[in-house]
Amino acid sequence: MLNPIQVLCSDITSLSLEPEPFSSYTEADIISTVEFNHTGELLATGDKGGRVVIFQREPESHEPEFDYLKSLEIEEKINKIRWLPQQNAAHFLLSTNDKTVKLWKVSERDKRPEGYNLKDEEGRMKNLSTVTSLQVPVLKPMDLMVEVSPRRVFANAHTYHVNSISVNSDHETYMSADDLRINLWHLGITNRSFNIVDIKPVNMEDLTEVITAAEFHPHHCNLLVYSSSKGTLRLCDMREAALCDKHSKLFEEPEDPSNRSFFSEIISSVSDVKFSHSGRYLLTRDYLTAKVWDLNMENKPLEIYQVHEYLRSKLCSLYENDCIFDKFECVWNGSDSVIMTGAYNNFFRMFDRNTNRDVTLEASRESSKPRAVLKPRRVCQGGKRRKDDISVDSLDFTKKILHTAWHPTENIIAIAATNNLYIFQDKLNQEMHG
Repeated sequence: MLNPIQVLCSDITSLSLEPEPFSSYTEADIISTVEFNHTGELLATGDKGGRVVIFQREPESHEPEFDYLKSLEIEEKINKIRWLPQQNAAHFLLSTNDKTVKLWKVSERDKRPEGYNLKDEEGRMKNLSTVTSLQVPVLKPMDLMVEVSPRRVFANAHTYHVNSISVNSDHETYMSADDLRINLWHLGITNRSFNIVDIKPVNMEDLTEVITAAEFHPHHCNLLVYSSSKGTLRLCDMREAALCDKHSKLFEEPEDPSNRSFFSEIISSVSDVKFSHSGRYLLTRDYLTAKVWDLNMENKPLEIYQVHEYLRSKLCSLYENDCIFDKFECVWNGSDSVIMTGAYNNFFRMFDRNTNRDVTLEASRESSKPRAVLKPRRVCQGGKRRKDDISVDSLDFTKKILHTAWHPTENIIAIAATNNLYIFQDKLNQEMHG
C-alpha cells in the first residue's frame, strides 16, 4: 500500500501575507496553477487574480517547510507557470494568462554597494566640483531582499486562450498552446514566434475539436505532444516539417459501444497530458480516468485508472451544474512509479503502478494540523457502509482538487484546494531523513 502521507505545512489561505478567514475568499483568490522548480527548493502558485506567489523551502530542513518568498502581480488569471532550469544564482520562470506569456527573474540580494564616487548615499549625482578624491566602492551586508522583475513579454501571438506553456529541453525555446494553435518561441526573442501546429479550419463551422494541453518531450527537443477534446494524443516531430499539422503518431483508444452516451465526447476530452520523467510514457487525464500510454503503442493505453467511476451515474446533474467541464490535471512522482490526480470533495487520488494499489486522500483544514497523518477515504454507492465511508450523494462538488504538483526527487506533494495550498510529505520519507 502507499505509505501514509503526513501533513507538515498547510493552509496558506488566499495566498497573501494576511490570510483571510477560511470562509472568506473571492474568485481572484482561487489557485489556478502549482509548480515546483527543477530542484524542488522553490514552489510557485498562480491564482485567478493574476498573482504569482513563490515559496522557498527552509534551508537545512529535512521537512517540507516552505516559507512565503515573494508575490508579484500580473493581469488576469494565471493559467500556467513553468520554471526554467537554473543556470546561475537567479531563477527564471514563465507565466501566462489567457493571451500573454511573461518571463520573470527571481534573484536574492544580501549585499549593497557603498562608497560611490559620483553618487551620494541616496543615489543622486554629486556636484563634480565637490569630488576631490577617488575611493573604491565596497559591498556591505544588508537584510536579504528578494527581487522579482519582468524580463520579457511575449504578446500578440494568440487569438484564443492560452492553455499550456512548455519549456524545451534545449533550454532556449518554449511553446505556448491555445485552443487551435501552438507557437514556438525563442526565450530571447519577444516579437516573433513560429506557428508549429494549426488546426483552425477555413470555416469555423467545421471545427470538431480543440487543443487542450501540450508538452515537450523531457529529453528530445524535436518531439512534442498535444491532446485534444476528442480524447486523442498527437506526437509531433519538428524535424519532419516546419508545420507539424501531420503528426508522427496518433494515440487513440477505440470507443466501447456499450458505454456510448450523450456525455461520451465530453468525458473523453483530455484535460492534461504529461510526459514521464524517463520520456517513455504519457500520462493523461480525462473526466473519469487517468491513463498511461506507451510511446511505442498507439492503439490503446497501457494502463487505465478509475479516478471516480462512481460519478458515471451522476453525469446528468454534473452536466447541469457545469462540473462535467472541470479540467483536472495529473502528475508523476519523481521515479514515474506513482501517479496523482485530483477529484471532488477536496479528495485526491494516488495510484501505485507497480502494486496496482490506490488510495484516496483528503486535503482539508480538519486534517491539516502539523504532523497529522492523513487517513484514506472511501466513497460508497449504497449497500453496506463502513464507519468513515462517504456517500456519493454527499460529495461537495464545489470543493475540487484541479491542480497538484510533485517534488522532482522527494515524496513531497503540493495540493491546491480552492484558495488553500497544502503541502504533504510521505511519513516514511521524513523518517528516513530524520
